[in-house]
Amino acid sequence: MLWLVALMSFAILGLIVAGFLLDQRPQAVSAIRSWFRPLLGSQLVVFVGAQIALLALGVSDALAAPETGAAAEGLKEMSVGLGLAMIGVGIPTGLSTIGAGIAVGPIGAASLAAITEKPENLGRTLIYLGLAEGIAIYGLVISILLLNKL
Repeated sequence: MLWLVALMSFAILGLIVAGFLLDQRPQAVSAIRSWFRPLLGSQLVVFVGAQIALLALGVSDALAAPETGAAAEGLKEMSVGLGLAMIGVGIPTGLSTIGAGIAVGPIGAASLAAITEKPENLGRTLIYLGLAEGIAIYGLVISILLLNKL
């Protein structure tokens, strides 16, 4: 299974390197288009195939029998309900962070425009920006409170 992870990492690394090369030399896009498109397609096929193989081979590892004996005594048994509860603990942080990101974008653009016209409005615009970022902190606090209930 380790070779599949290495294969996926190699495919992702190739895509990142190709993106950097195209960013540095955009005029070379037309020259390398003939060989770059099949290469990019093959990397995506390798990545998706390795992901499917990891899923197929990794299910047997995930469904392995739990350890018994002294090694498992110190560990809290993880059930499906506890696993779903752990996922549920992360949902408030994730959603509130997305909401804060959506809020900060227009507020940041508007505050930059306002500061350009009147520099003395910097303090007010920072307050509005801080209020928008507070949404993410509220989600984190809720997640911490939920985590303490488990």
